[in-house]
Amino acid sequence: MTTTTSIDLQKAAKEHLWMHFTRMGGYETEDVPIIVRGEGCYLEDANGKRYLDALAGLFCVNIGYSFGEEVGQAALEQMRELPFYTNWSYAHPRAIELASEVASLAPGDLNRVFFCNGGSEAVESAWKLAREYYQVRGGTKVQASPREPETRHDELVAGARTPGRSYKAIARHIAYHGTTLGALSINGIPALRNPFEPLVPEVRHVSNTNRYHRPAEETEEEFTGFLLDELEQTILAMGPETVCLVHMEPVQNAGGCFTPPTGYWQGVRGLCDRYDILLSADEVITAFGRVGYWFGSERYDIRPDIVTSAKGLSSSYAAIGAVIATDRVMKPFLEATSMFAHGITFGGHPVMCAIALKNIEIMKRERIVEHVRENEEAFHDTLAQLLDLPIVGDLRGTGYFWALELVKDKDTRETFSDEECERLLRGFLSNALYDAGLVCRADDRGDPVLQISPPLVAGQREFDEIVGILGEVLTEAATLMR
Repeated sequence: MTTTTSIDLQKAAKEHLWMHFTRMGGYETEDVPIIVRGEGCYLEDANGKRYLDALAGLFCVNIGYSFGEEVGQAALEQMRELPFYTNWSYAHPRAIELASEVASLAPGDLNRVFFCNGGSEAVESAWKLAREYYQVRGGTKVQASPREPETRHDELVAGARTPGRSYKAIARHIAYHGTTLGALSINGIPALRNPFEPLVPEVRHVSNTNRYHRPAEETEEEFTGFLLDELEQTILAMGPETVCLVHMEPVQNAGGCFTPPTGYWQGVRGLCDRYDILLSADEVITAFGRVGYWFGSERYDIRPDIVTSAKGLSSSYAAIGAVIATDRVMKPFLEATSMFAHGITFGGHPVMCAIALKNIEIMKRERIVEHVRENEEAFHDTLAQLLDLPIVGDLRGTGYFWALELVKDKDTRETFSDEECERLLRGFLSNALYDAGLVCRADDRGDPVLQISPPLVAGQREFDEIVGILGEVLTEAATLMR
């Protein structure tokens, strides 16, 4: 055993800490980056070096790093009052208050909140909820919701569900939805799925909303039509009565901030209504201000039956997530003998709830969601300067959630090979950005991108610094990859 008194952090990290999604062998000869403090949008490591965090931790430190004392006081007061109690057949004040607050911010009739510890658990819980919903509700097919938007469809499919047979899910290619086994099964990234197969049956993946590599002559309306036709054909191939969930992000993260084309979400909602399938919006990243609204579902008028959330709920000052369901989804569970047969010991932990409540209070007081909307255009325009570089093919995203796609040939939009991506991203960019004092993500789970998603308190000074560093590093990268 190693004590923590006067510990050599670097030595202990190499000997005992197993870091997530990390090639541990790389630290045999290199130092582990050890972050020791943060302020505003900036971090400092154990050697005193300062970094601009243009990734907000992992798209999650929405209020930045300067509210620790205020949030910590809320946690301390809750520790003194009630350090822990469960939500299994009991309730406590902070869980009740937080559920009420979240319901008040969520759009439509998303009024019921089930707490968990993070994003993967939220996605896992949502799929379990959808599976059990059809069992508890029974086999009778319901008609479309009265709130159904106008769609391309003018008839509803008749028929009935067999209880226990509605278990399948549909998600999108390259989409990241977490790493627990159920969430991983919904995940659309083959490199993350393959080591753990066979996964939970049955999930199929449809095209995401990346337009950058679509035919140049294709209109936005045609692209939307293609996506919705593919989704409908997938539902029919799987058997509509067997599909319980369509699970998608308002703006897809993996692959680089894919925004929806006009009419897309209205069409998805219409298909889910037509075939009596629950629509789940994965808002683990987009909720709580990231796209300039409390929920991305509000921005894009998604009208989901279920929302999964986590990161921004507490600005990651605490480990907490939530599944938010509509009154319709909750209704069959209100029968006297019905129960959602799912629970997590720490779900709705009173200290985590107190921290999340304080986070939302700070976001309201500091007008952080409004700040994102007010600065979205300036952020985009500043990042757009990088489109002048030969290696930058596309800039896409919204709010404080952006990606730059890197290309080998800007005119043809040719991407880099796997070997070239390894050389560009991990061989050069990751180290160069670290050395330059900028934290962002160089990622090739789809085509190679740089993801930029700073704390929501960032302003023009941070935008300029991000672009200044990226401009220098990407100019050098373009020379390297010639």
